[in-house]
This record gives sequence, structure tokens and C-alpha cells, in this order.
Amino acid sequence: MIFSSWQFIFLFLPITFFIYFWLNERRLIIAGKVWLVAASLFFYAYWDAQYLPLILGSIFLNFAIGTGLAQAHHRSLTDTKPHHGVNRRVVLATGIAANLILLGYFKYTDFLLTNINTAFEASFQLPHILLPLAISFFTFTQIVYLVDSYRGETAEYDLLNYALFVTFFPHLIAGPIVHHRQIMPQFSSRWTIAPRYPNILKGLFIFSIGLFKKVVIADNFAVWASAGFDGGQPLDFYAAWAASLSYTFQLYFDFSGYCDMAIGASLLFNIWLPINFNSPYKALDIQDFWRRWHITLSNFLRDYLYIPLGGNRSGELRTYANLFATFLLGGLWHGATWMFVIWGALHGAALVAHRFWKRFGRPMPDALGWLVTFMFVNISWVFFRAKTLDDALRVLQGMFDFSSAFGDSPAVTPTSDLAWGGKLSDALMTIMPTPSIGHLPAYAAIIAAFFLVAQKNSLELSSGMIGRYRMIYSVILFSVAMCCSLAATSTVFLYFNF
Repeated sequence: MIFSSWQFIFLFLPITFFIYFWLNERRLIIAGKVWLVAASLFFYAYWDAQYLPLILGSIFLNFAIGTGLAQAHHRSLTDTKPHHGVNRRVVLATGIAANLILLGYFKYTDFLLTNINTAFEASFQLPHILLPLAISFFTFTQIVYLVDSYRGETAEYDLLNYALFVTFFPHLIAGPIVHHRQIMPQFSSRWTIAPRYPNILKGLFIFSIGLFKKVVIADNFAVWASAGFDGGQPLDFYAAWAASLSYTFQLYFDFSGYCDMAIGASLLFNIWLPINFNSPYKALDIQDFWRRWHITLSNFLRDYLYIPLGGNRSGELRTYANLFATFLLGGLWHGATWMFVIWGALHGAALVAHRFWKRFGRPMPDALGWLVTFMFVNISWVFFRAKTLDDALRVLQGMFDFSSAFGDSPAVTPTSDLAWGGKLSDALMTIMPTPSIGHLPAYAAIIAAFFLVAQKNSLELSSGMIGRYRMIYSVILFSVAMCCSLAATSTVFLYFNF
């Protein structure tokens, strides 16, 4: 069950909404929270019930450790006599290690054994462990809670509120990575108990935009991206750029659509999730890009990895090393393949280069800065998408095969579903190289995508009151998206894989 499925939109979401507020209306506030936790756990278990004990065990363990850390911090401030209990740092380190070991076992065991077998000519059998849904997100969310508990920044939350904070279904599967102070106080506020119609209208408006992005735009770009990356055949200049740009926009609208739908669904319950996506393809440099793309992950890497490594406090060379290491590990977080490591290394190197460039005080003109940033991001996405290094190099070779742009390389026949036939094709062949004809639909969509990403984003469009015209706009988007969704099965969101 994904956000763009009819089961979620017409069954799960309305049933969860009406029962939750029906319980609240009868002053059964605790029962309402229990219902929301139960609904969220059902949403999670719908994918694969065998991993339900995993997330429940993680919640119980981290709540117990976090509560102990918070209480110990409180005692350290109030006790006048020295307390000879278990060292709080040891408890924190144990809690973080337990979370990372759990994540590492499920996510990186096969990757580790494969590399050991390759490096040492060993023959360890790969267990082929199935990655539990959302384990990266709920693990990072709870690590943040443990660190904040150690610092004494968490209140005395009970298990029910903590479970709701972790499992709340709009952010559970693919983020954002939330802090307790962003979510838990909202559920305790009396303003969230009753339905608030401005929030409902705004939530439906944002959700509709996100649904359209996912079903109508991202899922169609996926066809062209898959044809290029997974086909295995050599790609000419036009085919390679069509594949790379298609994936660049598929990932953009897929993740942007998910973030919109998560915010929209959450607003129905009067909960504001933190902004996780803010028009990153408008960025004028790579640092600006990471302040706009997956914002909560960027903040997590900064606060809980880059700064603990030393940040920028130990000289310029150490700062460069910390930046590079942070994004190298950030790449590995996305998946257990060398492709993600290469992608993370590229972004780490780009951030180092950007910081070095800033020392000269010569910023690029905005247009050039945007072009350099977008081109770098597009090229680096090739490694992010490719399943193997050979696939990545095959696409990159086509992108820089300038001779094929003029038809000098062996012709690559476009797939029949993308090619245009008849007199239009014959006419275009007189003014354009043959390999480009079959990719005209993809390039038309890419041009439209450039136009769309330059416009206001969904949060900017939803500012203020949602009036009649914006609701008509959202109804049109929703209707078109649902027709497309019902006509063809919508794919899962890309970030579900991480």
C-alpha cells in the first residue's frame, strides 16, 4: 500500500482520519492515539508482517534506553552527591551501537561478505537478507532521540507518545527524519484534537500536487530512464542524455511527490512535518543543493556526523576530510553498493571544491552557477541509478560521445514504443540526426520538466488560505492522477529502497 494507491487514498486514509477524530470528539484522547499507532503499524505491516516485531522491538528498546538517559541526566543536575551508576556515555554508545548493528546486519551483510570474498578469495555464502521497509529511517529517528535524551533535551514522554512519534505513518516509510520536538508537542496540543478545516483543505491541496508529480510525471520518466540504464545496449549521445535526464527528473518528482503527499496526509491530522524538499534544482551551488534536497538527512549528517568528527574546528584540511567522510558515509546510507559510495564520494569532493572556491571570494554568476550545479548533479545521478559500474560508464560514454550527435557512430535503433513514425518522422529526419528522432517524446517531457521545476513549489503554492480556484486546480490534478494510477499500476517510491 503506497500513498498513490487507491487502497490508501479511498480506504486507509479516510478510515484512519474519521475514527481518530471520532474518538477525540468523545474525549477519548488516549484511545485516539492508540488508534493512530495501530493504524500506522497496520500500514507498515501491510508490506510484510514478518518485520512488525522488528520495529516494535526497536521502539521498546530505544524508549527504555532514552528514558534511562533522560532520567540520569536529570539526576546529575539535582543530586549533590556523586552517583556511581552506569556511565551515561557507555549507555548512549551501547544504544547507538545496537541500532547501527541492527541496521548493518539487514542492510550491509551481503555487501560486506561479497567484498570479503572478492578481496580474500573467500567463499562465504551470502544470506541474501531482505531489507526491512523503512529500517534506515526509523533507526536514524531513534538515534536522534537517544542523543537528545543524553543531552537532557527530551521531556518525560510515555511509551504511547513515543510509539506515535516513531510510527506516524506519513513519515514512517521514507522520512522525513523527524526530531521528537518537531512532532510530539504537536500531538499534545489541544489544537490538534479536533479537525481543522483550513488544514484539511491545505493538506488535500498539497497531497493532490504530490500525487500528480508521482503518478503522471515520475512514473512516466521511469520508462525512459529504465530503457537507457537497464537495456544493456550501447547508447548514442541522444539516448544517453535522454536516459540520464529522465532519471534526474524521475527522482526529483518521485521524491518531491512523496514529500508533498506526506505533508498533505499529515496535515489532515493537524500535524506539520518538517520541510524535506525545497526546489533543489534551483540551487546555484552544491552547498545550496544540499540545503534543499533531503533536508532532514542533510541536517542529520551535519549534526550527528560532521560536527562530532570535528566539523570546521580543526583547520582547513581537517574540515575537507570531515566533509568528504560525511558524504561518503551518506552515500553508503542510501544502499549497500559501490555505486552509492561513488555517488557519495563525488558529492563529498564537490563540497570540498566548493568550500575551497569560496576562499577566493569570486562567486560564479547565477546562471553559470546553476548550470554547473545541475550538470554535476545530473552526472552524479548516473552512479546513483546504475546497478553496476559498467552500466554507469556505458551511459556516461554515450553522454560524451559527441560524434554520435551528428550520426557518425553506429546507429542505435530507438525502442518502438518511443519512436515516432509516418510523415512527421520523415520530415524531421531532414533537419535532425537519425538517432534523435525516437527520443523526441522524452526530450519534450524533459523540456516541460525544466519549466515545472522553475516554478513555485507546492508549499509556496499552498501559502495562505486555500480558496475555490486552488481547490478546483487540485481536483483536476487529483482526477488526472487517479485515472493514470488506475490505468497503470503505480511503482513504489524510490526512497522506499533506502
